[in-house]
Amino acid sequence: MKIIAMIPARFQATRFPGKLMKDLGGKTVISRTYDAVKSTNLFDEVYVVTDSSIIFDEIKNHGGEVLISKKSHESGSDRIAEAIADLDIDIVINVQGDEPFTQKEPLEKLIEVFKNDTKNEVDVASLMFKINDKIEINNPNNVKVVVDKANFAMYFSRAPIPYPRDEQFGIYYKHIGIYAFRKEALLEISKMPVTQLEATEKLENLRFLENHKKIKMVLTTHTPIGIDTEADLESAKRYLLLNSEE
Repeated sequence: MKIIAMIPARFQATRFPGKLMKDLGGKTVISRTYDAVKSTNLFDEVYVVTDSSIIFDEIKNHGGEVLISKKSHESGSDRIAEAIADLDIDIVINVQGDEPFTQKEPLEKLIEVFKNDTKNEVDVASLMFKINDKIEINNPNNVKVVVDKANFAMYFSRAPIPYPRDEQFGIYYKHIGIYAFRKEALLEISKMPVTQLEATEKLENLRFLENHKKIKMVLTTHTPIGIDTEADLESAKRYLLLNSEE
């Protein structure tokens, strides 16, 4: 089974343009993300895939593997689908470019899903962790997921799902946007038009569900540190200062 990691990287992020090229302890955010994924030693190859010549040059000069997108894409998974179309691989893991402290354990758990999937039932695997804080639960920027007894995703939403009719019964899982795809499943998904639910919630994973793709959710205790704002970058700098071994 050949497994690779792809890190989609746009320069013009909507909320924080140019964030991937910001300095984080002497390296750019995207270079730190690349190094973090590479250092897990889980993958046959690790690539950054980008539409930006600035990011392309950054990764090349950093000694990394990087591909340039030929088309513009609405989502990172569509960008990855283009990049893997001609690659001889089985599984691709989509790691967010703005998560420079990506850790080995959750990625390893995603890979194990496919190694244990002897019947080839799983199209996509992704991560979730339990949340209890009401502010987090009600924050529309935190995507929640409801799963069945086998931890297959039933629905994703920006709303607090399930609705807490009796609060003591509410269990909430926040979705972490790291995906592992079977190659053929991702190529199929990338050719599907935007669905009604996807357009409503602005969540591409709803397209997967509406087209009967099975998403296995993996519970983790790892809380990712993403960089969406200037404040997030400052928090990441403080985290690096406290945890750096360099």
